[in-house]
Amino acid sequence: MICRTWHGCVPRQHAAGFAHHLQLTGVNHAQGIEGCCGAFVRQEAQEGYMHFFLATYWRDLAAVRAFAGEAYEVAVTYPDDEQFELISDPYVFHHQVPAAQPL
Repeated sequence: MICRTWHGCVPRQHAAGFAHHLQLTGVNHAQGIEGCCGAFVRQEAQEGYMHFFLATYWRDLAAVRAFAGEAYEVAVTYPDDEQFELISDPYVFHHQVPAAQPL
């Protein structure tokens, strides 16, 4: 199983709105792809920002590519992300894991 991890942050005033947006975009998008085995979001406050950590779990690399495309190392972002002043890490990490676990 592959765990794909992404990190981004938004100013705290956008935290609730972005949490909802992330569920509707990244989480729902991932969960709609065959081979997605789960998705978990963790939030951490730091100074004036809320950090979001998304871990998605995949059966194999083919499923990751079905979600992210051939440049699967690049973060998947969505057009409406900008309204939340999202600062997104441009790249994601992939880890071999034995099972899906919450962050």
